[in-house]
Amino acid sequence: MGIEIERKFLVTGEAWRSMGQSIPLVQGYLAGSDQATVRVRIAGDTGFLTVKGRVKNLTRQEFEYEIPVADAEAMMDLCQPRVVEKTRYKIPIENLIWEVDEFAGTNQGLVLAEVELTSPEQFVSLPSWIGLEVSDDPRYFNSYLAAHPYSTWPNGSSPHPE
Repeated sequence: MGIEIERKFLVTGEAWRSMGQSIPLVQGYLAGSDQATVRVRIAGDTGFLTVKGRVKNLTRQEFEYEIPVADAEAMMDLCQPRVVEKTRYKIPIENLIWEVDEFAGTNQGLVLAEVELTSPEQFVSLPSWIGLEVSDDPRYFNSYLAAHPYSTWPNGSSPHPE
């Protein structure tokens, strides 16, 4: 069983931009409930199918499988309009890899950073470009952004999810 433990933050400034390599990502949501989401993703020229469980204490179950990109493209049609576009920058700092997502399309203007941990209590030294922590705010989950794009949030903050 796969486990994901991560913290998520808003990003401030531009200092992170020159620090890592980027890859374009497109992802859509095939199904979702209070217990789990099923996502299809195209990362560059690779496809993935991912099932993620509910988050509790920064931790959730995650099952990710590589699939043919042609299958991922076909599945993406089933997700419309619940699709998220972004460019991901992988930035190594100390012994961690920070993933900075610069959103495009209907979520343009939003930049988030995630860092995966080995335990919820793991100490993390925050880079200078890290802003407010949003790990526990479901508005910043990609599945929420697919249904409630950032561009539709009033004054930069959305209503709470239903």
